Amino acid sequence: MLIKSIFTNSSGILFSRILGFIRDLLTASILGANIYSDIFFVAFKLPNLFRRIFAEGAFTQAFIPSYAKSKHKIRFSSIIFLQLIGFLLVLSLFVTLFSSLITKAIAVGFDAKTIDLAAPLVAINFYYLPLIFIVTFMAALLQYKNHFATTAFSTALLNIALIGALLISKDLEKYEITYYLSYGVLVGGLLQVLVHLIAVKKHNLCKVFTFKKHEKKEENRFYKSFMGATLGSSTAHLSAFLDTWLASFLVSGSISYLYYANRVFQLPLALFAIATSVALFPMVAKAIKNKDENKALQLMKKSSLILFGLLGTATIIGIIFNDLIVWLLFERGAFTSEDTTNTSLILTMYLIGLVPFGLAKIFSLWLYANEKQFIAAKISMKSLAWNIVFSLILIIPYEAAGLAFASTISGFVLLFLTLKEFGFNKFKTLIFK
Repeated sequence: MLIKSIFTNSSGILFSRILGFIRDLLTASILGANIYSDIFFVAFKLPNLFRRIFAEGAFTQAFIPSYAKSKHKIRFSSIIFLQLIGFLLVLSLFVTLFSSLITKAIAVGFDAKTIDLAAPLVAINFYYLPLIFIVTFMAALLQYKNHFATTAFSTALLNIALIGALLISKDLEKYEITYYLSYGVLVGGLLQVLVHLIAVKKHNLCKVFTFKKHEKKEENRFYKSFMGATLGSSTAHLSAFLDTWLASFLVSGSISYLYYANRVFQLPLALFAIATSVALFPMVAKAIKNKDENKALQLMKKSSLILFGLLGTATIIGIIFNDLIVWLLFERGAFTSEDTTNTSLILTMYLIGLVPFGLAKIFSLWLYANEKQFIAAKISMKSLAWNIVFSLILIIPYEAAGLAFASTISGFVLLFLTLKEFGFNKFKTLIFK
C-alpha cells in the first residue's frame, strides 16, 4: 500500500508540476523578470507561505494523530473546522483592510510606488488561504481513509486556472496581467474545493458539521499539537519568505530569480519527499497509535532509503545540467540569457540542500506521530536561526545566490538536529540492520 500511495501522490504532483512549469514558462515569457513579476510573486508569496505552514503542513501533522485518537471523530472534526475557517476569514479581511502595511512588511525594499502597485494584489491573493484550508481539511479526512488521488491531482487545477489567466490577458498591459493572475489564483482554489467536496461525498465523509457538545480535551490536545506543528513545519517556507524579503533590497529581478530557481528545486522535493511523507504519515500515525513501533520504523526505513536514492540522483542531474534546465524551461520572450545565468547559479545553491531537506521531512514524521510537535518546533527554529545568520553574512558578497545557499545550510542543520532527536543509534540500526 505504501508504494502504491507514493506512486499516486508522485503521479499527481508530477502532473501538477508539469502544468506548473508550463505556467512558469508563460509567466517568464509574458511578464519576464522585472517589477511586475516581482509584485505578483510577492502578493502570492504570503498566502502560499501561510498555506504551506498552516494548511498543508501543520494542520495535517496535528490533525491526523488527534483525529485517529478521537472517540467522537465527527464532533471533533466539526469544531476544529468551524473555528479555523472563522479565524482565516477574519484574517483575510484584516489583510484586505491593511494591505499596504502588510505589503510593506513583506517587501521592505520596495519603494512607495511599488508598494501601491502590489498592495491590491496582496489583498486579492490572500483569499486563497481560506479556500485552501477547506481543501486541506477535506484532504486530511481522505488521507485517513487512505485516499490520496483527489488531493494529489487537484493541485493541477490552480495551474490550469493561472495558465488560462495568462492566455486570456497576454496582450494586455503587464500590470493588468497581474490582476488576471491574482483572480486566477482564487478560481483555482474554488475548483480545488469543488473536487474535494465530490470526493468527500463519495467516501461518506460529509457529516463534518454538528453543534452537539464536543470533547474539550480532544480540542485542546489538537491545538497544542497544532501550535507546535506550525512552528515545526515552517523552516523551509520561512526561509523562502526570508529570501524574498532580503532580495527586495537587491537589483530588480532578484526575487524572480529566486522564485524560478526554487520552483525547479521544489519539483524533486515535492515529487519524491512530499509525496512519500503524505503517504507515509497516516500509516506511521496509525502504527504508533496501535503501539506497533517496529512496523512504523520499518515503514520509515523503506521510505528513507528509496528517498535518498531518488533525491541524490536528482541533485547530481540538476547541478550538472542547471543551465540547460533553466534555458529549456524559461529562456524565451522577456526572459534573457543573463536571467538564465543568474537563475541557474541560484538553482545549484538550492539543490545542494535537496537531500537533507527531504530526509528531514521523513524523520520529522516520527516526532509528529508521537505528538512531539514542540520538540520539532525547537529544531525548526534553530535551523531557521542558522538560515538568518548565513543569509545576512552571504547576501552582500553573493547577493541572491548567497540567500539560496544560506537556505541550504539550514537544511543540513535541520536534518542533523532531527536525527539527533530521533536517535543516532536508532538511525544507524534502522538503516544498516
